[in-house]
Amino acid sequence: MTILITGAAGFVGSRLAIRLLEADEDVVGIDNFDPYYDPAIKRGNIAAIRRAAPTPRAFTLIEGDICNFDLLEKTFQDHHIHRVAHMAAMSGVRYSAERAPLYATVNVVGGANVLEAARRHQVEIVVQGSTSNVYGESARLPFSEHDPAVAPLAPYPASKRAAELFAHSYHHLHGLNTTVLRFFNVYGPHGRPDMMPIRTLKAILNDQPIQAFGGGELKRDWTYIDDILDGIIAALNRPLGFEILNLGCGFPISLLDFIHIYEKLIGKRAIVETVPMPATEVPITYCDNSRARELLGFAPKVQIEEGLARTWAWYQAEMQGS
Repeated sequence: MTILITGAAGFVGSRLAIRLLEADEDVVGIDNFDPYYDPAIKRGNIAAIRRAAPTPRAFTLIEGDICNFDLLEKTFQDHHIHRVAHMAAMSGVRYSAERAPLYATVNVVGGANVLEAARRHQVEIVVQGSTSNVYGESARLPFSEHDPAVAPLAPYPASKRAAELFAHSYHHLHGLNTTVLRFFNVYGPHGRPDMMPIRTLKAILNDQPIQAFGGGELKRDWTYIDDILDGIIAALNRPLGFEILNLGCGFPISLLDFIHIYEKLIGKRAIVETVPMPATEVPITYCDNSRARELLGFAPKVQIEEGLARTWAWYQAEMQGS
């Protein structure tokens, strides 16, 4: 079986590729190495994928953009794709605030291109990555898939919600098996440098201030990368028609508590600077993962203390050379 991963050089895409190769699946990855963060990190992720491949032919990298439909069409045709893990996206809630057209192009048009190519080539299952940010300031806690999710606070979640609706239309019109997974605050070793877990770690080490929105009481439902991968792989193996499922730990903690865990691990106090919360941010993300447990057998195992300890150990070994 050949599985296409879009965004294969990113955090989630690269770790997924490694897991699939270790399970003896053939993987085709596509990525355009967008400079939103350092492309050298993404090149390093691809090198790790190649090392995990049991044979050179088990992994194929296509350097290109999902907005290029002709490239996608050729990729599906040449490699006989059976299933798709669509992880490519322009990410970043605050970064999206002034870049709505870019996010609409990549996440909506690019996402529709992936669905169209999958339809034309009779792909068995598409698993589409989405985000908990689609819920906005939902009054319902924890966040449930029954929420209409009609009030996202920034172009990034708005574009991801639009992509979800396109996925539903492709199932309705063409019978395309599509499972949308709303990820909750994914973190862990090899995490994106722009996200809080790596930024906080670096700030503590370098005596730089950490901006604490709303006095640090903002809460996030951090979900460890290995648990997210378990959910994606389960979805790739289970045709469900059309489903939207939350993938999250189900245990939100405040930013201040998050920082305190790192302080204990590193053995150093953080410099915390209170700043107003941007209009793009929600006060809490909180996952109701009951449907994913029921339909995918999803069972997150790594709590935040252990996950941050693993992240710190990775950073020391690979980023500091100790």
